[in-house]
Amino acid sequence: MMGNLAGTALATALGGSGCSVLPSQPYLQRRDWPLVVRRPADMAPAVPGRTDGRVLLVRASQAGPGLETRGLQTLQPDGSLKTAFYEQWAVPPSEGVDDDLRQWIADSGLYAAVLGPGSRVAADFALEAELVALNADLANGTARAAVALVLIDLRPSPARIRLERTEAASVKLEGTDPPALVRAQLAALAAVLRQTEAALVSAAHT
Repeated sequence: MMGNLAGTALATALGGSGCSVLPSQPYLQRRDWPLVVRRPADMAPAVPGRTDGRVLLVRASQAGPGLETRGLQTLQPDGSLKTAFYEQWAVPPSEGVDDDLRQWIADSGLYAAVLGPGSRVAADFALEAELVALNADLANGTARAAVALVLIDLRPSPARIRLERTEAASVKLEGTDPPALVRAQLAALAAVLRQTEAALVSAAHT
């Protein structure tokens, strides 16, 4: 009897206050977007038939301010930067760019071997990178990627810098939904990697 009275009282209280035990917002599941960019298979080698055995070490990429988070970033029309909570990269952006950069250069044929951190093989050059930007600018309708690069020649003593520059690219947005934002940002990153390859080719001849 007491249980029935308690249940009736609880129902009355909830009904009278307008409260509900059900969630007011539908459940939103986080989506992970692969941050994967690869050099096109039909793209010509950077240096055909390279045989000089040069080895490049690509050190772990750093994340610029605000780029430690995995959420997709959009620059709002009022100038504020918004980071999505439910739409995110599958890995931290700097880690994704690190893998993309290393694989792109390896596929270019510019070096006999491209190493990652922890390799015990002696390298002739080391490439350091920092992800400076990876976002969508809604006011301008573009996605932007930028990577700061430093190429170090390890052969002389002391080592010397052969290249120091920032590569940046913008791509027009085809929409503002998450898939469109992701496609445009990946296209912008691909353009940056193309420019990086060209810069490394130029540095190889200086």
